[in-house]
Amino acid sequence: MLSLLLLFPLVGAAVLAFLPKTFTSADLRKLALVFAATIFSITLLVAIWFDPHSTQIQFPEDVVWIEWLGFNYQLGVDGLSLPLVFLNSLLTLVAIFISSKTLERPRLYYSLLFLLNAGATGAFLAQDLLLFFLCYEIEIIPLYFLIAIWGGKRRGYAAMKFLLYTAVSGFLVFIAFLGLVWLSGADSFAYQSLSEHNLPVKTQILLLIPLLLGLGIKIPIFPFHTWLPDAHVEASTPISVLLAGVLLKLGTYGLLRFAVGLFLEGWVELAPYLAALAALSALYGASCAIAQQDMKKVVAYSSIAHMAYILLAAAASTHLSLTAAMFQMVSHGLISALLFMLVGMVYEATGTRDVKSLSGLLNPQRGLPITGSLMILGVMASAGIPGMIGFIAEFLVFRGSFPIFPIPTLLCMVGTGLTAVYFLLVVNGVFFGRLSADLAQLPKIELSQHIPNFALIVLIFVLGIQPGWMVRWSEAQTNALINPPEIQVRN
Repeated sequence: MLSLLLLFPLVGAAVLAFLPKTFTSADLRKLALVFAATIFSITLLVAIWFDPHSTQIQFPEDVVWIEWLGFNYQLGVDGLSLPLVFLNSLLTLVAIFISSKTLERPRLYYSLLFLLNAGATGAFLAQDLLLFFLCYEIEIIPLYFLIAIWGGKRRGYAAMKFLLYTAVSGFLVFIAFLGLVWLSGADSFAYQSLSEHNLPVKTQILLLIPLLLGLGIKIPIFPFHTWLPDAHVEASTPISVLLAGVLLKLGTYGLLRFAVGLFLEGWVELAPYLAALAALSALYGASCAIAQQDMKKVVAYSSIAHMAYILLAAAASTHLSLTAAMFQMVSHGLISALLFMLVGMVYEATGTRDVKSLSGLLNPQRGLPITGSLMILGVMASAGIPGMIGFIAEFLVFRGSFPIFPIPTLLCMVGTGLTAVYFLLVVNGVFFGRLSADLAQLPKIELSQHIPNFALIVLIFVLGIQPGWMVRWSEAQTNALINPPEIQVRN
């Protein structure tokens, strides 16, 4: 079952790459949608058959790969990985849907999208540290080309900066994994056996340092964040959706799975410093967002602030805060994807993302009223308005973290308040006021183009009203992270 989630995107990439040139870009997009819908359907089946009350690894697959190296093909799904696999499958489908029907080099484009999907899914499902590292590194390659080929004017600079930063990230993570295997005396990279190590706290802290630096770059956390705004600004809209919605979650997933899951005692020692760093990153990201005039940069810096909440929740390491961290990952993935799609629509219609150059787009006759209305809803979700997923995620984060780290939590709450400030500046400047003469003849956006926006809005409201449908997937596993039971594998 889980191998199908890796096989289908790889088959899709191969098929699309070698189809004859008689297939147009629109034809390739339709075929890519079929593959993406199939992957999403398989994910739904896994979710339906998943037992949320179990802390055991479910649907396990274990095949010896390189025996002398202790490297095995081990896959499994639990409450930490299932929500992110679901998010990856959903947003891949969305990214393909919103991709242009007249792309240049469409075979390469869609093949790279499916390689990106397979890499992220493999990382989330890997039960072997070396397999996780390979998938963690593999996704760099398609994302580099997706930015470098289909990006904006400074795409080469942004893609190279992304490549250098994430390559360093992977190297640091690999150093931590090698150190754990060497110092624990393990004969393989299997997560199950390594989680039973008995290393001293000081040794755990020593291994945590490169791991946290590597994952901090991927999340990203201040001061390792500078690659993200450049990558978002130059990436096309579908790639920004996947970058913010899925790829950043590899860092936060790694925090829970490896930093907390493998080095709990050392993590607790470093937690106060990490909570302070989370507060600093949240305030810095929000402050930078206020200063931006490019709509896409505003959303990019808001991601830095909102990802910091996950670090705060992980640092607190309570059952509620760890559950909140997982829910915040899903919340940020859905909301950021929606906001980037809407910013992309504004850019396609007007030719600019500059807040000062836009006004009155909510005009019902000549503006973009549906896009503006959805943007207001997306901004409300990001700012944590009750009834939407953003409110539940942030409330759980702050409620679970405050008893452990009250001051960093209060500072992050200030960051939440600043979210309303910078998004209000964007919405007020772009969508309200008088529609300028330069924007009087905007191209019409068909209602069908809003289908993925409507789908994400529905999920944002449904999970805001009934969060238990998503939280129940993770509750048992997040509790097991800080109260580890005897690890078993269930067929």
